[in-house]
Amino acid sequence: MKPFKTVLFLGDGMADEPITELGGKTPLEAAKTPWMDKIAKEGRSGTFLTLPDGFPTSSDVANMSVMGGDLATELCGRGPLEAASMGIELGPDDVAFRMNLVTVNDDGTLKDFSAGHIGEAAQKEAIDLLNEKLGSDKIKFYAGVSYRNIVVLSGAEFSAAVAYDKPDDNQGNPVSEHLPRAKSPEGEFTAATLRDIIAKASEVLKGCQANGVWPWSGGKAGAVHSISELYGIKGAVVSAVDVINGLGRVMGLDVIKVPGATGYIDTNYEGKADAAIKAIEDGYDFVYVHIESTDEVSHEQRLDLKLKAIEDFDSRLIGRVMSKLGDKVAYCVLPDHPVPLRIGKHTRTPVPVAVCQPGNAADGVENYSETTALNGSLGALKGGELMDLLLK
Repeated sequence: MKPFKTVLFLGDGMADEPITELGGKTPLEAAKTPWMDKIAKEGRSGTFLTLPDGFPTSSDVANMSVMGGDLATELCGRGPLEAASMGIELGPDDVAFRMNLVTVNDDGTLKDFSAGHIGEAAQKEAIDLLNEKLGSDKIKFYAGVSYRNIVVLSGAEFSAAVAYDKPDDNQGNPVSEHLPRAKSPEGEFTAATLRDIIAKASEVLKGCQANGVWPWSGGKAGAVHSISELYGIKGAVVSAVDVINGLGRVMGLDVIKVPGATGYIDTNYEGKADAAIKAIEDGYDFVYVHIESTDEVSHEQRLDLKLKAIEDFDSRLIGRVMSKLGDKVAYCVLPDHPVPLRIGKHTRTPVPVAVCQPGNAADGVENYSETTALNGSLGALKGGELMDLLLK
């Protein structure tokens, strides 16, 4: 017997900490979220550990956790996941790195990890310049979405054994103090190559909106288990960003692209909602709907925009889906990790999760938040426990 058809709503970076300006409430507690509250009130709540110790605090790790991936054996870095989403075929000697287009101040400090959420025209100009001036049969640059791009190093001499720092953790810090470095002797040449690309890119892109690059989270294509095969279901992912689409693709989910999905607060919430509705109506058993806007504004440390993003996620996407599909479908809502506005960085704190499945009794939790989830009957979930709960 198959499980209930399920829509999972993922608000990237949505969880937070109590904030003085909100009277000691978190943004989730202060925002108007009647639809998330409905999932919690009519379902069961708990917490989920998405970023266990020993792994990077990045969204590929967190979303792989949510999808039930085995981090110890399947984690491959953002580079190959985003390459998969973009349709880039990686050979056995290719190492793909996520590469942010960034803006660097004259004093060498990182001004903006997103180059002002660079638009398509300026992004294409930057990537074209990089390929023209720095590209070769060994080095190729690929345009993704906005500031999120890929550089692929091809050759047996390249390695994924490179340590990195996340750009969104280092705004205001000197770029020179956060350059790629080798994890082992095997990675020395690759780290040196990346440092050379960073140095030369600053000259190539001088005067452009994006005047620098930040390569990070590299890896080779590897074997990741298929959710669809494991649970015998037909699944899909709806997201604006390549890392989530790539992760979905390698884990056996179909990727549904939505026009106007930007990965920011101007994203097409209604389009994403309608894509999820249509997928369920067309026979999909599981739809993973990811929103990036809550994460982006959290890194910007914008309380006003975080409240807006949360409320738009709730009313324009979750409410639209639930109003159409009704109570015959199961729903799950959670963030992939917290991004406290206080620091603008990912943290390892377990996130609140609420699950509403037809026929399962509610556990008495009245609304959805970081605090109320601690009292839910699901307890502290980890590993593959959430996917087992939803899809077994």
